[in-house]
Amino acid sequence: PDLVRPGPRPAPRWPGRPRAPRPPEGRGRRRLLLALAVGPALLIGGLALWLLYGSAWLRVESVTVAGERALTERQVLDAADIPLGDPLVSVDPGEVERRLLEALPRIDSVEAARSWPHGVELTIRERKAVVVVVQDARNGEGGGDEDGTRGRRYAEVDDEGVLFGTVAERPEGVPLLALDLAGSPSGHRFGSERMRREAVGVAAALPERVRRDTRTIRVRSYDSITLEMSGGRTVVWGSGEDSDAKARSLILLMKAADGAERFDVSVPGTPAASGS
Repeated sequence: PDLVRPGPRPAPRWPGRPRAPRPPEGRGRRRLLLALAVGPALLIGGLALWLLYGSAWLRVESVTVAGERALTERQVLDAADIPLGDPLVSVDPGEVERRLLEALPRIDSVEAARSWPHGVELTIRERKAVVVVVQDARNGEGGGDEDGTRGRRYAEVDDEGVLFGTVAERPEGVPLLALDLAGSPSGHRFGSERMRREAVGVAAALPERVRRDTRTIRVRSYDSITLEMSGGRTVVWGSGEDSDAKARSLILLMKAADGAERFDVSVPGTPAASGS
């Protein structure tokens, strides 16, 4: 029988590395475009950070103050504590405002703002006194009017009842608040702080012309507040309630009873005047 000779054996196949799949068409182009877009953005961002924080161009070179009256510019600048030469972007306006309000009670409101490229602007509004009280350890607040008060210091009080400053002389046109509560049940029931707020409310309700003409606001009890005006005139105010209505009645009464020495607006609907 014929013998069948085996043919040549096929070469063995060894497992090789799997061939990486070919990227879908267009993905390589998108990656290239993304790199071209992100690269400049990162460069610009880094440059902006360097300009704001690292360069010498956008630094604090000046701090300006506006709105000060009794305060000095130096007092405001010292309280603001903004170092010259720091990056302008590092100045926190809110923190500056907080420092000023805490350090200077005379400031009612403040606005701090960056002024690019080199400045910071501070705009303040000071409190305005509607009454003053005598600062005297022996007599306490409001120890009296001119008699015996010369040479003493006065605490200024605004329309919210805040004591914000001390002065050596009474500001012109600002009434003195005198609390004569000795032996008054109101002093024990309400306390001097509450009675002071009542008198401040009266002062704040007065028209500017009347307030400037009022020498003393004297408080003897909760419902006994009296205005002592120039020329020996007096106004019986009563309590601090309905002060706006009482102020309007007082203006009309003064016009109708020109020359009167005593005005009573304790009941604003039925005011009265007497004396001449």
